[in-house]
Amino acid sequence: MPSTATASPSQTDQASLARRFTRVRSQTDSLCRNLEPEDLMLQPVAEASPAKWHLAHTTWFFETFVLAAVQPSRTSCHPQFNFLFNSYYNSLGARLARHQRGLLSRPTAAEVRQHRAEIDAEMLNLLDGHSLDPATLDNLVLGLNHEQQHQELLVTDLKLGFSFNPLRPSIWPSADTNHEHTVTPCLDPNRWITIEAGLRQIGHDGNGFAFDNEGPRHRVYLDSFALADRPVTCGEYLNFIADEGYKRPELWLSDGWAAVSHNSWQAPLYWEPSADALGWSQFTVAGMKPVRPDDPVCHLSFYEADAYARWADARLPTEAEWETAVAEATLGEPGEFLESGRLHPSSADPGSSNSSPLALQSALGGVWEWTASPYIAYPGYRPAAGALGEYNGKFMCNQMVLRGGSCATPQSHLRPTYRNFFPPEARWQFSGLRLAHDL
Repeated sequence: MPSTATASPSQTDQASLARRFTRVRSQTDSLCRNLEPEDLMLQPVAEASPAKWHLAHTTWFFETFVLAAVQPSRTSCHPQFNFLFNSYYNSLGARLARHQRGLLSRPTAAEVRQHRAEIDAEMLNLLDGHSLDPATLDNLVLGLNHEQQHQELLVTDLKLGFSFNPLRPSIWPSADTNHEHTVTPCLDPNRWITIEAGLRQIGHDGNGFAFDNEGPRHRVYLDSFALADRPVTCGEYLNFIADEGYKRPELWLSDGWAAVSHNSWQAPLYWEPSADALGWSQFTVAGMKPVRPDDPVCHLSFYEADAYARWADARLPTEAEWETAVAEATLGEPGEFLESGRLHPSSADPGSSNSSPLALQSALGGVWEWTASPYIAYPGYRPAAGALGEYNGKFMCNQMVLRGGSCATPQSHLRPTYRNFFPPEARWQFSGLRLAHDL
């Protein structure tokens, strides 16, 4: 995920930043509070990191880019952590290979938590007793947003790790409460929001925090298009499965068909055939639950989203279309966010789809929405100087953009200009789709 940014003057109040620092760090700790040390070690695939590593890496970030920058002579109590918990900052030296993060039985979970507490105390002391320069405050704000990104990754990585356990255990039993009922009122068919052709501006305007890949703000020309008022649901996706969508090569991009064939995909990730009413159940952070027809479908790859759109005689929107529609259309109810504690996208309110005026439902939250846009630089983009410049620019290849956030994204972390990105075959994020078509 991206992680280079600027801070606005309003974000430089150190007392306010201290309170925010405490909130963000506490939120991360709360996600792991009831987990066992064994849970914190899970790394089922190279792309997913153990929860213990997330706890340590986000701490390393503040120690490296804030504390060490302010106090160059400072000596780390654990200098080896720079090797163990550096993610991919080549300019900061050698680091542990990503696929080996799950092998770190030492330092122990207790030692990592103790280190977090020590760095938290140093950070709060720094904010309370020193007048920090704008560059340091920028890095602090960046670190807070960086940690919020890892909160979402912690949820998705833990869910993937637990899914490999044949017992299908519950990670957070109190989450996912809306699955008490398996039948919900059917949503209306997609209604379409029309956006007229014209010259638009997209990208962050520079007011407040933004990752550097959200800018510069620039002009794009859009032809007229229509965007569905809500994400595609599980019930709609079941129709795609029933129509043998996973067996029809004409619906798939070449690489997508290769992925389907190689991985034997037959349904979204975490779906399993069952005796439930719809014939499918799914693994959630609260264990196995029935698939609910009106919930947004999630854990789809870009290839699956693209194939479904083609099957539905539609297409995926570009990220410029998505951002323009969110800026110009009436927004309805948002989807779920991390703060709700459910950690599963919920059904849209059937009543809201009958409201007037026509509104975009769940534009933010719920599920990340795949777009048709490759993750590339905006015109005029330049990476930041120094190590932090490595975070975005070097990943602008072979990935697709997602928009909107998910049920695992902190609400305060999102903006309509936020650009998430993953390889097209990735499925372990809470990723779904919203349809578009040309006019």
